[in-house]
Amino acid sequence: MLEPSSSEEEDDDLNTQNSFTTQDSLSSGYKSGNSLLEPPGAHQNGGPPRAVSPMSVDGSTKTGPGGRIGDGRGSPSPSLTSEKTLTEAEIAEKQQREEDERKQRIQLYVFVLRSIAYPFNAKQPNDMIKRHHKVTKDGLEKLRTKVDSFLKGETQIPSDEAFQNAVHCYTEIFLKSERVSGIVAGGGLSQHDCREIFRHQIEKRIRTLPEIDGLSKDTVMTSWMAKYDAITKDDEPRRPGQRLPTSMLGNEVMSKEQLYDLFQQVLNVKKFEHQLLYNAMQLDSSDEQAAAIRRELDARREKVSEMERNRKLMPKFVLKDMEGLYIEEMNMAINTLKGNLESLPVQQGGKSEKSNMLPKSIRGMKPRRRSSMLSRSQSSLSRGDEVDESHVTQLSKSDVVLTFQIEVVVLEVRNLKSVPGTRIIYCTMEVDTSDKLATDQVEASKPYWDTQGDFSTSHPLPVVKVKLYSENPGMLSLDDKELGKVVIRPTPLSSKAPEWYKANVSKGSQDQELKIKVAVRMDKPMNMKHCGYLYAMGKTVWKKWKKRYFVLVQVSQYTFAICSYKEKKSDPSEMLQLDGYTVDYIEPAGAMFYHMNLEGGKFFFNTVREGDSVLFATEDEPDSHNWVMAFYRATGQAHRPAPPVTTGKSSSLNKNQGDADRARKHGMEEYIAADPITFDHHALFAKLQNLSLDWRLQDPFASLGWFTPGQVFVLDEYCARYGVRGCFRHLCYLEDLLEKCEKHQLIDPTLIHFSYAFCASHVHGNSVPNNPLGEKFSMTDKDIDDSLRSDGVGTVTQEEKEKFTEIKERLRVQLEYQLTNFRFCFPFGRPEGALKSTLSLLERVLMKDISTPVPPNEVRSVIKKSLENAALVNYERLSEEARIEADLANPQEDMVGEVIVPPSRKLEDLIRLAELCVDLLRQNEEFYAEAFAWFSDLLVEHSEIFWSLFAVDMDNILAEQPPDTWDSFPLFQILNDYLRTDDNLKNGKFHQHLRDTFAPQVVRYVDLMESSIAQSIHKGFEKERWEIKGRVPRPCVGKPSNGCATSEDLFWKLDALQSFIRDLHWPDPEFGHHLNQRLKLMACDMIESCIQRTYTSFETQLKKGILIDATTYVLPSEICAMVNVVLDAKNQSLKLCAVDGVDVDKSKKPDENAKTKKHKYHTKIDDQIEKTSANMRVLLIGKLISVLEKTLGKLSAYDEGSMMGSFLSFANKKINVTGTGVDLGKSYVSFVRNNMDTIAKRITDDLWVLNIMEKWYFDQVQMLSTWLTDRLDKSLHPFQCTCLAHIVKKIYTEYELQGMEEDKLNSNFYQQIEQRMATEEATCVLQNAEANENGDDSDDERRRKQVEAKKKAKARGDNKDDDDDKLQRQQSKVSVPGKGPPQPGKGPPQPGKGPPQPGKGPPQQGKGPPQPGKGPPKPKKMDSDSSDTEGEEDAKKKTKPKGKPNPQGKPNPQGKPNPQGKPNPQGKPNPQG
Repeated sequence: MLEPSSSEEEDDDLNTQNSFTTQDSLSSGYKSGNSLLEPPGAHQNGGPPRAVSPMSVDGSTKTGPGGRIGDGRGSPSPSLTSEKTLTEAEIAEKQQREEDERKQRIQLYVFVLRSIAYPFNAKQPNDMIKRHHKVTKDGLEKLRTKVDSFLKGETQIPSDEAFQNAVHCYTEIFLKSERVSGIVAGGGLSQHDCREIFRHQIEKRIRTLPEIDGLSKDTVMTSWMAKYDAITKDDEPRRPGQRLPTSMLGNEVMSKEQLYDLFQQVLNVKKFEHQLLYNAMQLDSSDEQAAAIRRELDARREKVSEMERNRKLMPKFVLKDMEGLYIEEMNMAINTLKGNLESLPVQQGGKSEKSNMLPKSIRGMKPRRRSSMLSRSQSSLSRGDEVDESHVTQLSKSDVVLTFQIEVVVLEVRNLKSVPGTRIIYCTMEVDTSDKLATDQVEASKPYWDTQGDFSTSHPLPVVKVKLYSENPGMLSLDDKELGKVVIRPTPLSSKAPEWYKANVSKGSQDQELKIKVAVRMDKPMNMKHCGYLYAMGKTVWKKWKKRYFVLVQVSQYTFAICSYKEKKSDPSEMLQLDGYTVDYIEPAGAMFYHMNLEGGKFFFNTVREGDSVLFATEDEPDSHNWVMAFYRATGQAHRPAPPVTTGKSSSLNKNQGDADRARKHGMEEYIAADPITFDHHALFAKLQNLSLDWRLQDPFASLGWFTPGQVFVLDEYCARYGVRGCFRHLCYLEDLLEKCEKHQLIDPTLIHFSYAFCASHVHGNSVPNNPLGEKFSMTDKDIDDSLRSDGVGTVTQEEKEKFTEIKERLRVQLEYQLTNFRFCFPFGRPEGALKSTLSLLERVLMKDISTPVPPNEVRSVIKKSLENAALVNYERLSEEARIEADLANPQEDMVGEVIVPPSRKLEDLIRLAELCVDLLRQNEEFYAEAFAWFSDLLVEHSEIFWSLFAVDMDNILAEQPPDTWDSFPLFQILNDYLRTDDNLKNGKFHQHLRDTFAPQVVRYVDLMESSIAQSIHKGFEKERWEIKGRVPRPCVGKPSNGCATSEDLFWKLDALQSFIRDLHWPDPEFGHHLNQRLKLMACDMIESCIQRTYTSFETQLKKGILIDATTYVLPSEICAMVNVVLDAKNQSLKLCAVDGVDVDKSKKPDENAKTKKHKYHTKIDDQIEKTSANMRVLLIGKLISVLEKTLGKLSAYDEGSMMGSFLSFANKKINVTGTGVDLGKSYVSFVRNNMDTIAKRITDDLWVLNIMEKWYFDQVQMLSTWLTDRLDKSLHPFQCTCLAHIVKKIYTEYELQGMEEDKLNSNFYQQIEQRMATEEATCVLQNAEANENGDDSDDERRRKQVEAKKKAKARGDNKDDDDDKLQRQQSKVSVPGKGPPQPGKGPPQPGKGPPQPGKGPPQQGKGPPQPGKGPPKPKKMDSDSSDTEGEEDAKKKTKPKGKPNPQGKPNPQGKPNPQGKPNPQGKPNPQG
């Protein structure tokens, strides 16, 4: 029995059991320092449990060959089995480790929050490739269930048989494949992939369909894809308006809130912890975040300075000279960050509060135009990329000009008494010196408006004036009367709500209590960070302690100024640039050092710089806190000011202070206050990137390792902000991706290629090449620029170089493993292009450096080795699959000892294995040939190695088969049909081996078949009963047969044997031609033997004597059967003895077709058949003519002058002893009719029948003419005359009905006979009764109708006569049970075991080959002669038509009596007259 090797992949259940390893196995590990795969739920670096890894879904813990699992940064956690045995110390250590991990994650989340809240280096990419939803294990089962429901007809989707077959094939080949289950477990199969594979499959099917008028194949394709979408559509679609979870936004650009939620899931941070951090860190305040960035950059610069002083703080580089370059790179990075921060607009992140007021239209009277909103100031002073604190540009007053937007809304007037209620009133609004705006005009009794006026001013302390006017009714008045006015001095901090203002009126006015309700809103410019009234005094500015209006202005990201303003002034009266200052609280006692008599202000703080200080004070404590925090953000100082203890707690703390207290209460203060410069951001980033990758591989998309746009954005921002080196980032990424690959998760090779190319460029110190994917794999320059962004870092650390070397080796081993298992790593060519990218990556990995290309032979050797191993892996896996199928198909009972498998069962398993092998190689050609296009010869060699492995099993199993069994021929047909159509494998090593293996079997089979057929001929003809086989369907074939049982069996065996050998499509042309020639020669010999034996039996049968009454003789059916055998042999010889169905000599050129010769075998047998057929015709006619000869012998007794004639004449006259001659004539005519019907009915070749009829007629007429010629000198006896007259008349009619032509009927002999008989009849005196009997044409008419009816019945195929029933009964008796041909598909015909299954049935009977120069004869359908009965004659007499003309319109023969009593055309006397 075939013993296929075990599969390389284990069963899922076994993997699940092995996924949880013991503590001992975990502690062993690899000796090279690689750690084993930790169990699901375990974590690295002492952190908390991660989310379940993708491989833990199916419990698989397999690794690639030689690859390591895990990153080696931490020890694995204890397994589940050993957790119960932990001591208290170990439990405490574990809890401490988990707590440390939690703290690390929260601290990392703080840095991530800052990166998201105020990004200034990166942005979310919007041009990433869209990732499709992946198919999970449950999703695959649901998809299979949906397809099964469709195939069972449980859905309402209309379909046809072709679509049903396509879906069934898709299910069996793709959905139920174990390789598909593997890629699903690895998270690499998307719903789009499933759809594309279905599309690819039906495209091939539709191309093979025939064209249909009015229905294009594109329409069929579209219809089928729509049906597929209907089958696989989601059962629970998302409700309209339903918010998508964060995990479903893998292809979208995310908002800040979505990014916060995303990294809460990545870092396992709780929602309330995020809320505490968000509020305490003031993430919604752009000023606070920008200030934090400035502090971070200052701290980094200080660290660089310290590192420059102490070189031991630097990392180890591959070259000592790189230390100075490293300092330059650090300073350049800091300056770049400062430049990026400086380039941001000052107002980024601010929010407008204008939405609180609804804009209203204004319809004024006097100016009647509305002021336009001026664009807000976006002034910023960018210092470029090179920012140096030692060269700070001094600000001028023009640099701090502010622009304010003021909205004034007049709502209502109250206590207006000086004007009547019908008087028209309105209000005007103006700000400083701007144009006035007017409200609508209303009656004084209804003083209501809702009109908004928009103004723009540069005065920090503007004056808003609202005046109330009444319209002057005088005709000549020019100005309206002013009733009162309101003056308002708003600030950005003043109330935005409407308020009642008392109007200023004239002293004598009645409206002393007049009030106007006005709402004033003054927007704060984005570059104004704080404003309000302060007491201030300094050394160089504000030298006098007094209360002033101050505004803190941000000129740029690094430049702030505190300015004091006066009313209606746009330029500051005095200003102080805050560069280099620090701010802090100061107690009232400390304020006395500035001046002893400070009047005003209770809460003090000061700004200090070397040689200068300024003291500030406010009236209330919250205002003091707000100013200090605004100064703290502006100065960028590292120290955070704290309120003095003596101040105590105030009940009016601001919101930020309350958030900070709450954060401190929950332990979040330490994370917020932690200095980023004290952390190892490289280690933190490696953890962040690893957790982000884990989360990404768990989301619903088939990402293949590609991050979401939001993740890319955050990781880029983190690296730039906290100084993570680009090479280290990609090395960690490569390590994480390799770890996933070794766990059999699907990672895009292109993604690995990009990171590897970046690291190789950095480590080797070369620039990125023009084409990083190699010469054979084209890539655009844009793709290179987008994917490989060199960070310009020239230093290489020792750690980076060592890590790169280690990753390079791991990557090479992993790539070789993937190439060896390419059918399982990339099933059905999915993911698309992954295998091609893997080959490209392998070429890059084999390069010594980034500029020197790898030698082609080296790449080929690696691929060659991998494909050699792949052949073994594929064959072992396929053998295991075939063995499992065989076990399921033939379950074995539980038996003790070794189970002996019979050779036939082994052969069946081998045939099934061959079918699987052919399918496998066809899939290789279909899905993987394009990827191996540059190494196609290696793929061909891989196929030959694969077949060589199969050949070993094939040879062993064939050697176990018993001799002279032919069940292995289907194996040859399967393999040869595939190999001969593959241009690469055709006539290859395995093809030659297959040919050499089966050639002896074919020769032996032909030998045995030849012997078997010869024996069947010998035995068959010995026992042949020569029963008619015509027009009876052959068993198992359903086609009418010809000849006898032995001949039919012979022709069928010869045809089946030739069809079988032809269907083998023997690959060797020379041997195939030899087989063909041999079979043709064998057919010729067998047919010749058949003909000879038939002719011998024909002669024997024909020699049997005729009875006394010769006219009662009827040809035996055996003779007709023998004739049919010869005629059928003629038809079969054209097919069985001609080469390729063409009966010409192949040596002739096409232009010599005019004189083509028959094939030598066919020529020989054709001549033999023609000769035998002619001899049969001569002998048969001779037998029939002997009856006429005996009849004429009887008539000779009546000759004149003979003694017997005188005696018979006397006896006839006296007592009528011998009767009249009409009786003898009728007897002979009946003999002719019966034998004519027998020949026409039972001999299948109409042309042969026509020929024998013509020859028979010719011989009869010639014999009659000769007989009459011999008696020219004698007159005929009346007995002779009446007999011959009847015979001559009837045979003409009979042969005319058989279809003979008139020129052959009316021959010279017939004309002589007719003239002689006319003369003899005229001289004879006939009796009336005799004349009536002889001249009655009713018999002719009845015979004509009878023949026509038989022809029609034969044309309809009716066989209702008794003779046909008898023939069918005889045929059923001959069909012996068990002797029928084998069923189709059961291999070749077995010698000596019944006839083989024919490829084609014998030709239809009656279709003889056409004669040269003549068209095909009319087929004659004759019925049996048994229908000439009295009942039929009576019935036909009743239906006989009156006055029917003579057949063919011919006159009566000369000399024949006219029964109608009309004058004879010849003028001869009428016997009735």
